Amino acid sequence: MSDPLATLQRDHLQALERCYAETLTDLGYDGVLIYSGHPALHFGDDQHASFNSYGHFQHWTGQTGLTHSWLLVRPGQRPICYFHAPDDFWHLPPQLPEQAWTERLEVIPGRYDEAPPIAAGGRLAVIGDVSAATSAALCAELNPPALLAALDEGRVRKSEYELACLREANRMAALGHRAAREAFLSGGSELDIHLAYLQASHQRESELPYGNIVGIGSHAAVLHYQHYDTETPRERYSLLVDAGHRYRGYCADITRTWPGTNTDPTFAALISRMHDIKQRLVTAVAPGVSFVELHERMHRLLGELLVESELVKGSAEAAIESGITRAFCPHGLGHLLGIQVHDVAGRTARDGSPLPPPTEHPALRLTRELEAGMAVTIEPGLYIIPMLLEPLESGPAGQHLNWALIERLAFHGGIRIEDNVHVTTNAARNLTPEIE
Repeated sequence: MSDPLATLQRDHLQALERCYAETLTDLGYDGVLIYSGHPALHFGDDQHASFNSYGHFQHWTGQTGLTHSWLLVRPGQRPICYFHAPDDFWHLPPQLPEQAWTERLEVIPGRYDEAPPIAAGGRLAVIGDVSAATSAALCAELNPPALLAALDEGRVRKSEYELACLREANRMAALGHRAAREAFLSGGSELDIHLAYLQASHQRESELPYGNIVGIGSHAAVLHYQHYDTETPRERYSLLVDAGHRYRGYCADITRTWPGTNTDPTFAALISRMHDIKQRLVTAVAPGVSFVELHERMHRLLGELLVESELVKGSAEAAIESGITRAFCPHGLGHLLGIQVHDVAGRTARDGSPLPPPTEHPALRLTRELEAGMAVTIEPGLYIIPMLLEPLESGPAGQHLNWALIERLAFHGGIRIEDNVHVTTNAARNLTPEIE
């Protein structure tokens, strides 16, 4: 019986070969050599930093931890993977997975501390974390911007194989989120919750697509909270978990917020309403929709919620114009998703020209129109962040804020609800399973 995923991967690789051939020919290159990369040593130490293979290398192989390997792509020829697998008694050499790419590509195992010998002739580019000396030795152009922009654009619209990988990554991440919630309600610390997530999602910490954010109470107001308290908190106001999974190189990026045993009823209601806002925004995803406008719609919905919950007096429009909604939610609505959590080409047009974010929304990572085949995150939020709210107190906006309620909810930190969404030909398909 044939493996459906293997069939999809073969189709994916065939399309990649066509795309690369067209791109290289259009730009006048006879080939490109892609370097997977290598881990860096900590300064003054013999320990290496964490490592992740270069995205364009992963686009072909899905191998996230493969170091010192190279991929040669030339139009009309079978791609060659120089697979770095030296004999070693200190470490277990990498093994070739049983996946379709190892059959489609010519794989040459060996030791490739330096670039592999490439037959001279033609115009060659080399991309990745490659030194100028290596590029010169290869007589190759190092990371040419026009080629990089074109290859980045080739990752924007996902193949059926990539979507299958994203769905599996989401499925595994959802298992982790359910376990995290159970650990929280059972009285676990942030570290306990993090470890429960890893166990349920079947991954070690070094395999995560990004560092898990596990914030109890006020820690949930730190957007990229990076610590795990080992002590169980006395009061359990809320839990925010932003955590993912990586499958064959493709990333899930899911966030959930849950009430605890000491949650203020107003905050619990805000969590429920944020789920509703997220769903309304997911429903609005479709080809041709401006993501900037969708982000601005999030602020309108957030303004309405702030007024309904009596955190803000006045109108939703006034809350937006005065900057109040940006103080409650300083991050963007979402970003492209794929091999990288914040995938490439989110702020460039199809022709490679820059599309910078609006001045009033500098953190927005996706500024282009949505297209069929894209995978994006939708992640509205609402946070009690003192350093953003306190400056409003002395200005005109200060009179519109319910400071007593803000102070009461500050112990809860914040709320973020995030799903991963595939833009289809006419609407959206949510890749994230139900978790609640």
